[in-house]
Amino acid sequence: MIKKSHRIAVLGAGIMGSSLALFLARRGIPVTLFDAAPQPMSCASRWNEGKIHLGFIYSGDPSLKTARQVLGGGLSFKPVLETLTGCSLGPVATMTDDIYLCHRRTVVQPDAMEDYFYRVAHLIHQHPDAGRYFVDVSDCRVGRLDSRELGAITDSPEILAGFRVPERSVSTNWVADRLIDALDSESRIEKCMGVHITAARPVVAGEVDGPWRVESSQGEYGPYDHVINSLWEGRLAIDQTAGLRPAGPWSNRYRLSLFVRTAEPVDLPSAIIATGPFGDIKNYNQRDFYLSWYPSGLRMESSDVTPPSPPSLDDAQQSAIQDDVLRHLEALLPGVAKIRQQSKSVALRGGWVFAAGQGELSNPDSTLHRRSDFGVFRLGRYMSIDTGKYSTAPSMALDIVNGLI
Repeated sequence: MIKKSHRIAVLGAGIMGSSLALFLARRGIPVTLFDAAPQPMSCASRWNEGKIHLGFIYSGDPSLKTARQVLGGGLSFKPVLETLTGCSLGPVATMTDDIYLCHRRTVVQPDAMEDYFYRVAHLIHQHPDAGRYFVDVSDCRVGRLDSRELGAITDSPEILAGFRVPERSVSTNWVADRLIDALDSESRIEKCMGVHITAARPVVAGEVDGPWRVESSQGEYGPYDHVINSLWEGRLAIDQTAGLRPAGPWSNRYRLSLFVRTAEPVDLPSAIIATGPFGDIKNYNQRDFYLSWYPSGLRMESSDVTPPSPPSLDDAQQSAIQDDVLRHLEALLPGVAKIRQQSKSVALRGGWVFAAGQGELSNPDSTLHRRSDFGVFRLGRYMSIDTGKYSTAPSMALDIVNGLI
């Protein structure tokens, strides 16, 4: 258990590490927050689609194990994040239901996908937090688009069916800025940014229930009463130095997507192309958009404990990726052309994504379709956290702190 006299080191200042640091500091616990980036929330936690999962995307796991694992965090994301930031998330969330579009090369056929969606909806009906989501989903409904509704979105023969589900997404850039403001306001949080962590070890070798130290390229820090490793990239390498062996399989994927601001409003639904060929369109406010096409944006894959440095891209390479993403999405959803025509600024951004799974999304046997194996791993006063999903981080951080104090 953590006492107010304890000193805590939190490794990683993404959404999990930042949430942990804030919850601990507000309980009166001094925290040192480390990250290799120059400021918190700089990498994957800032540059992603911000989907607040209810489980619908995981139709490749018909057991519903993944849906059950992500559902609670998704339902409570909004109230927990609003507590952390002191700001309402309503204005920066997508305004309409998501449209899931079943691709011809899907690993889950339309009827099976529809059945899965109805079973997820039933799970949501039963959940005590169903009224806490961005919209009340206690009477969650799934709608299969008729031919007229589908035709209004796409004329592509590659899209076999469409479904409307009440999922929402948030602008991760906005959330990142609000969390940075919250961290800056907490006097009990010492931020050590630009510090590359290389190891975490007990001060006395083998005494994992005693104090710990943190090693970095800039020197040694500590002692700390507890070390919490919430790194996204390279977490397993630090676990090994602490004495925790990584459980496999796992994969690290470096992904890039487009963040587009348009000169004029564009009326386009938020849509997900699934499951196999994979793409995303998020319309946050008819001016700010997230666009991804998985095969175009995936730049590196690695099962190394420490993933390699991502490739640097010159202007021509970045432009080619942008064009490729837009070309594939426009072929499936012609309305994306309006975003291209109205684009005022386009940023190609992303980061490393860790998953307890491996394989190609086009393979139905890939364990990436079943993302339920995440959570907390402990060794004495050292703790390692596999965040799982962006949407599950804040509530998991709260649960961890509640269990420690």
